[in-house]
Amino acid sequence: MIGRQLTPLLVAAGHTVGGTTRSERKAELVRGLGAEPVVVDVYDAAALRDAVCDFAPDAVMHQLTDLPDDAAKLAASRESNARMREEGTHNLVCAAQAAGASRFIAQSIAWDLAPEFAARLDEHERMTLGFHGTGIVLRYGQFYGPGTYYEDEPPEPPRVKIGEAARRTMQSLNAPAGTIVITD
Repeated sequence: MIGRQLTPLLVAAGHTVGGTTRSERKAELVRGLGAEPVVVDVYDAAALRDAVCDFAPDAVMHQLTDLPDDAAKLAASRESNARMREEGTHNLVCAAQAAGASRFIAQSIAWDLAPEFAARLDEHERMTLGFHGTGIVLRYGQFYGPGTYYEDEPPEPPRVKIGEAARRTMQSLNAPAGTIVITD
């Protein structure tokens, strides 16, 4: 969700942006946002490492999730999204290190998870913060606004309007290492 708001801001600020997608069919969407599409599966560690090394980024921003388009299917996607935070983050951190990136920034959440998922989120944040002492965790509130699950009415706090989340994420690019909470 945030990538559609964030990518044009990064490009407008003069950054060369590589946007990952798992499918060729979404590559055109990434290109339309101003980024260079990088078609790769985050679970294929070798292919991900090669793709990130080929792009040679100064910084890697992890905004990957595995969430459904339909909010009614969120509960069923918890395990796949936890896997993204766990295995996907590990693979992306390793790829960023291999590519010589100087920073690693990753999204997280500002609300509590069920115990069976909380430890995996903690590990995701630990991997991020451990990146050469330059890692940044962005703990977002629930997104609301155009293109989110809550287009018409904001969810309960913690929450943040999607456009504001993207703007504040831009500010994090030069922030010191640590955790930043992005909520209303």
